[in-house]
Amino acid sequence: MRFSNSHLAKKSNPNRNLQRERWSWIGPLLWSFLGMIAIVTFFFFVITPRNPFLVLGPKLLKEKQRCNLFKGHWVEEARGAGMYTNWSCPTIPESKNCFKQGRKDMDFVNWRWKPDECELSRFDPTAFLHLLRGKKLAFIGDSVSRNHMESLLCILSQVETPQDVYKDSEDRFRRWYFPKTELTLIMLWTKFLVAGKERVVNGTGTGVFDLQLDKLDDGWTRHLPDIDYAIISSGHWFFRPLYLHEGTNIVDCVYCNDPNITTHNPDFALKMALRVAFKYINDCKSCGKLVTFVRTFSPAHFEDGIWNTGGYCNRTSPLSAKEIDFESFDWKLRDIQIEEMEKANREGETTTGRRFKAIDVTMAMMMRGDGHPGEFWGNKWMRGYNDCVHWCMPGPIDAWSDLLMAVMRK
Repeated sequence: MRFSNSHLAKKSNPNRNLQRERWSWIGPLLWSFLGMIAIVTFFFFVITPRNPFLVLGPKLLKEKQRCNLFKGHWVEEARGAGMYTNWSCPTIPESKNCFKQGRKDMDFVNWRWKPDECELSRFDPTAFLHLLRGKKLAFIGDSVSRNHMESLLCILSQVETPQDVYKDSEDRFRRWYFPKTELTLIMLWTKFLVAGKERVVNGTGTGVFDLQLDKLDDGWTRHLPDIDYAIISSGHWFFRPLYLHEGTNIVDCVYCNDPNITTHNPDFALKMALRVAFKYINDCKSCGKLVTFVRTFSPAHFEDGIWNTGGYCNRTSPLSAKEIDFESFDWKLRDIQIEEMEKANREGETTTGRRFKAIDVTMAMMMRGDGHPGEFWGNKWMRGYNDCVHWCMPGPIDAWSDLLMAVMRK
């Protein structure tokens, strides 16, 4: 029996049609699946800001963890190191806006901090806002702490405009809110961390303070349960006559020259205040997962006197590491802060799980006598006095945010 080719073709057509029907739905499904992969990839790698914790590869992350970020030197940046200008940041306080107040030299803003053992990445405001989305970051301390917050505020405002939501009558307690990322920056003013009161005679302050070593300043402690991250700093207010109390008893003093009371240097009072503050944080049961950063002492640079005896600071470039004195009292205060922070961190790790980390700016800032407002701080009530404590904006203080983000990434 013979079969023609046309007959064979007709016999095979039903099978081919069946195969086509079976596989016809695979193509559209495959293309849909590939399309979904493309969309997800685009969303995560293009649209969504990358988490700073995931940017570093394992090898690079280990190298950065080994690197001492706080031991280094300043290197000149040819294109400028500033992340904002006094024109692009509308929130710079008049007293820190050195260019507006008449400072002419500009080289002091063209330096960046370089650790000896690695590179320090520049602060990324977009990544920082992403990392702290919905969080509250508080700066707890004196006016230098506020200076730090004002610097960070200027950097962040280059990518998102903040809202000024609270300011007290003395401009000491502030709150700024970033609506897109729901980050809140808070300034909690405190001179000594512990409760302190100035002695007044005939209605005039004497410059002598009584500190209560068994009681903290509730101007900052009452806010702790509502805070996710705290940056604590203190130091400059301890350089004055202080009487240290426990209960109703005077137990020690600083610069009091009283033969009946044990006299100490300012570092002793600072150590006691930090110890009480850190213990309170570790014992705070309503403080959630609060992480505490300790920003170390930021030195003043008065030359040929102090603030009220003609001291000035008119340098125009940084010192080198070889020119700073590691036997100075500034460095001693820094050592005390690190020591108390490490004790508190060990205690927290073994009990509450609370963490303390250092933002050690002391070495870097010991080199930067050129970064203060000096005579260019625009204070019409105290003409003739120089500000060699706070920092110009923009200026060296902006490097503190580089270090803050690097510590967070660790």
